[in-house]
Amino acid sequence: MEFDLSLIVNSLPLLLKGAGLTLEITALAVGLGLIIGLFLGLAQLSKNPIFRWPAKVYVDVIRGTPLLIQIFIIYFALPNIIGERIDPYIAAVAACSLNSGAYIAEIVRGSLLSLDAGQMEAARAVGFTRAQTLRYVVAPQLVARTLPALTGQMASIIKDSSLLSVIAVIELTQTMREITATNYNFFGGFLLLGALYLVLTLPIMAVSHHFEKRLDYAH
Repeated sequence: MEFDLSLIVNSLPLLLKGAGLTLEITALAVGLGLIIGLFLGLAQLSKNPIFRWPAKVYVDVIRGTPLLIQIFIIYFALPNIIGERIDPYIAAVAACSLNSGAYIAEIVRGSLLSLDAGQMEAARAVGFTRAQTLRYVVAPQLVARTLPALTGQMASIIKDSSLLSVIAVIELTQTMREITATNYNFFGGFLLLGALYLVLTLPIMAVSHHFEKRLDYAH
């Protein structure tokens, strides 16, 4: 059990490449998850059960099952249904996006429910159209309430992306697994891996805390 400094120097190019892929998958997952989450968040608040119940079931199922199981279903089970192999990268982005979308849906739903209904009535009273109300009243407050949570969700995806190593996606964790498989320095390697995840997530968490204070999220 020792930490070899040369491990950092010799493995830096590979680790940077793995970290880059981790951030790429995270960015795609957050972007696609935001689209999914906005739709599902609004659907859960719909008075139409055709939209509300499927959205609620989706969110509950995704949030109630491990991401690892979702990865296995998309990468191993789904090809048996569609009769075609799925590329590991596509499966990784899909699994993280679908998982992220469920959590973002709850962020959006909770933020919308926290809006004061009196503001909508006031907007209509001064002659705002529905589009103007959404643009000038709802959207700014929705951004203020969701932005801190969304940045926190991004940090969670970075950490959860380590599970993608089980389908041989060469992200940060899989890169370190391949490095330690050749030099057997498991203690030093995974200690370094933990430090690298901190380097990636701590700035994002700092941004999240900044948004909380800047946008007065608590109130």
